[in-house]
Amino acid sequence: MEYRSLGKTGLKLSLLGLGGFHLLEVGVETVGKMVKKYIDAGGNYFETARSYGDGDSERKLSNFLPEEGVIVATKTGERTFEGSRRQLMESLKALGRDHIDILFLHAVTENGDWEKITSSDGALKTLEWAKTEGLIRFAGITSHGYGGTLFRALREYPFDLFMTHFNYFDRFNFPEIEMKILPYALSNGIGILAMKPLADGYLWRSVEEAFRYVKTLPVSCIVSGMNSMEHLDEDLLALDRPSMTPFELDELFSGAPELADYVCRQCMKCLPCPEGINIPGFFLSEGRYDRQMLDGRIGNAPDYALRDRLAHWFSSEEQGRREFEALSPGIDSCTDCGICSQRCPYGLDVPRKLRIVKSKFERGFVW
Repeated sequence: MEYRSLGKTGLKLSLLGLGGFHLLEVGVETVGKMVKKYIDAGGNYFETARSYGDGDSERKLSNFLPEEGVIVATKTGERTFEGSRRQLMESLKALGRDHIDILFLHAVTENGDWEKITSSDGALKTLEWAKTEGLIRFAGITSHGYGGTLFRALREYPFDLFMTHFNYFDRFNFPEIEMKILPYALSNGIGILAMKPLADGYLWRSVEEAFRYVKTLPVSCIVSGMNSMEHLDEDLLALDRPSMTPFELDELFSGAPELADYVCRQCMKCLPCPEGINIPGFFLSEGRYDRQMLDGRIGNAPDYALRDRLAHWFSSEEQGRREFEALSPGIDSCTDCGICSQRCPYGLDVPRKLRIVKSKFERGFVW
């Protein structure tokens, strides 16, 4: 197992972290077998949350976590001091520990969340109180979808670490995470944890490629939710493979079946548009809206059902709408000249995709 430093914390994390959400789906006996195999393989990072089954994930893990030699993290979704302090104490009891290594403020995605957390009675006080009392060692924050609020939080408070999604699909829907947040964290010694390497399961056909992609990034740990020994074996095997070379990354972005000939890679080669349309800007707004998953094609039923389920997983629709409405000239200015499609190295039918984007924001569905 490869180990990487967690920012300035002094901790060394195994590259694969065991996420606790999907432990809700299996019995205690299976959890025990998974924990043992994970530790035997060199794993040392366990992460759960109070909201995972109202502590059920924490309680299951507590039966098998050794007292020493592992790094334990949990999360609170409460925004107030009293609420988050109460949840922390409940988590410690469920985990059977007198302290944990990391407490995350969970799912801080909207500016309103951050403003509540930083208020005079906000959850930020819990992090500071818990550190003083020796109940936690390090303070973290997690976020989903659009990274604007996460970037703001990291600049306004000295978090020890953060966790958000890194995968080769959503990098084109939320590029600010790799382009802005990642460099900022590295330059400030903030630990970086990756979650959702399989894009909530959407990359199930490409497990090895998905893990090798995230492995190329300067993240401290890749946290994977799993609910079977088979998933654990698959993740361990994938991370045993080398990181991708630049050539392999180019091949992945060009040929990944999940990107295909619909997802915009934000390469900007379609520009300039003769009518002045900011084509990549409209496709980025679509990425915020539904992760560019709903492409107007049905295909096979299981794939369509999965895309339909995951499209709005991050609830970033309003951010997409704000970006869509700020763009001028609008999509109606398109003359269907096709120059953009000829330039696109990924085979996108750009005018068709523009019409789909327009229908999503104006009708709420693909027309």
